[in-house]
Parts: sequence; C-alpha cells; structure tokens
Amino acid sequence: MIGWKNGVAKLTVPTPFPVGDVHVYAIRGERMTLVDAGPKTEEAWQVLKSQLWELGLTPGDIEQVILTHHHPDHAGLLDYFPKDLPVYGHFLNERWLNRTDEFLQAHDEFYFKLFAEFGIPEKYKMMIPLLKRTLRFACSRSLTGVLEEGDSIPGLEGWTVIETPGHAQSHIGLIREKDGIFIGGDHLLAHISANPLLEPPLPGSDERPKPQLQFNESLEKLKKLPISLVYPGHGEDIENVHELVDKRLRRQHERAMTVKEWLEEEALTIFQVCKRLFPSVYERELALTLSETIAQLDYLQALGEISINKEAAAFLYTCVKG
Repeated sequence: MIGWKNGVAKLTVPTPFPVGDVHVYAIRGERMTLVDAGPKTEEAWQVLKSQLWELGLTPGDIEQVILTHHHPDHAGLLDYFPKDLPVYGHFLNERWLNRTDEFLQAHDEFYFKLFAEFGIPEKYKMMIPLLKRTLRFACSRSLTGVLEEGDSIPGLEGWTVIETPGHAQSHIGLIREKDGIFIGGDHLLAHISANPLLEPPLPGSDERPKPQLQFNESLEKLKKLPISLVYPGHGEDIENVHELVDKRLRRQHERAMTVKEWLEEEALTIFQVCKRLFPSVYERELALTLSETIAQLDYLQALGEISINKEAAAFLYTCVKG
C-alpha cells in the first residue's frame, strides 16, 4: 500500500536491469517533488502513474524532480514528463543526461586507452561501444539548476544536499535534519554493496576519478551525519547506518587484501586480477567487474601496498616489498 509517512512516500517501479526495482520518492513541500524518476520504459511509466494515483496525484502534479545521480534507472523516465518540468541535480549529471557526440566519442576513446592499460585482450575491444547500451533507457534533457554540498533545496524547506560521489560522480543524497531522514540513492544499500563505477575524466581533467576512494570517504561522511533512517534507491530501508557502513568498509578492505596476497606472489594486470575476482561473470559483466577490480587496486595503491609498472602497454601491478 502506497502512503505518506512524515511527508515522504516511497514509489517502487520496475527496471530492465539485474538490480531489479528502483525506489523513487515523492515529497510534500512548497513544491510537490519527486526524487529520481525511474528508467525510460513504458512499464515503468505505467507503474509510476498507478502509484502516484494511489497518493491522489498525477504526473502533472509533480512540480520538480531532484536527481540523486544520472544512471538510467534513476533518471531515464524524465523523458515522459513535460520538457519544462524543473530538474535539479549535481552539475556532473549534465554530460550524461544531455549527451553530446563529443562526449560519446570521448567516452569510447577513454575505454580504448583503458583497455590497453588494463591488459584486456584485443577480442574484447569490440565490446567498448556496448558499454553505452544502457543509455537507451536514459533521458535526453538538461538540468534546470545545479545542487552541491550544503545547498538548501528549492521548494523543500529543511532538506539539505550531501555530496556522496563514488557509485557515480554525480551522486548526492538529501537529509532532513529535524528527523534524520536521508534519501540516499544508491550510496548505501541494505542487501548489496553498490559498485564504484568507472567514469571518464571529469571536465577539465585528464585523469580518471578513483571512485572507490571517493566511495569510502562518502561512507565515512554518513557516520558524521544525524541519520536515523535511510531511504535507498533499491532494497529495504536502513536504520543501522553506522553498523552497515562499517560492514561495507570492512568487506571492501578484506577483498583488497585478497588481491594483495595474489600480488605478493606475482605481478598481474588488471584483467588478470578481474578474472580471478569474478571467474564466472567477468565476460558477461565486463564493465561492472572491471570497475570493481580497479577499485581494489586504487585502494591498495592509496595505502602504499602496491606499485605499478607502466613501462609496457599493459600496466603490471605488484606488491611493495616490506
């Protein structure tokens, strides 16, 4: 049963992705607000309309949308709303929402370079254009305005923006300090650890982001906030925030230490590590598994545990001898 609780209503719509259903949130304020929208599918649109109807609303009653991040399962359905509907989010949403030919070309060039550095065999390069295939469920529009750390949200008195990059460079959460409600997108999920996804270099930079390091820092940030309840993008609501954050950080560290043990025995490329971490799925989910693999190596490098030999075309990672 869909209903309001402290001015917030959770709506759950289907996605075509392995993660399953996505939650979007209606908030009653000076403006009727929707946080995230769902993927661009007719099924998602029909379900969203049905659930809005249970709240006594129609899509025309939505006065603005706030995006936690740009991924298609959270933003794609914007194309079903009027073009003049105000949409707010972090400025790094824009290059994914309103994709230019220049950005799409730079995206592929980034991955061709990365595949060489990662030591990925030539036969897999044909998959690079397919890395964008989920964008068919994305929207095509621009932000009305941008939000950043500490901003108040127009039309939502009492809600504040918290930047939480890691899962996406554009990722934000929304906190209402009076009761500790946090709408967290995909930053903290109860049933799985969100993947720190690789993205091309940010505007004005030639270096790729290191999302695992960002993700860990963003998780630590949650422990400093007065959060009583997390409304996530997927799965169950979360009350034990500190405990779950510590669990996620501990599990990630343990996985990195496993990789370190392998590198104590021999130097490996990223692709070789990826195949060991994900032997049964690395081909089927190459983008996700590569993101998770480089995440562990970035983490180990930040700890000073490993070094990188960049003399060959494929970088070799090895453990630093104590």
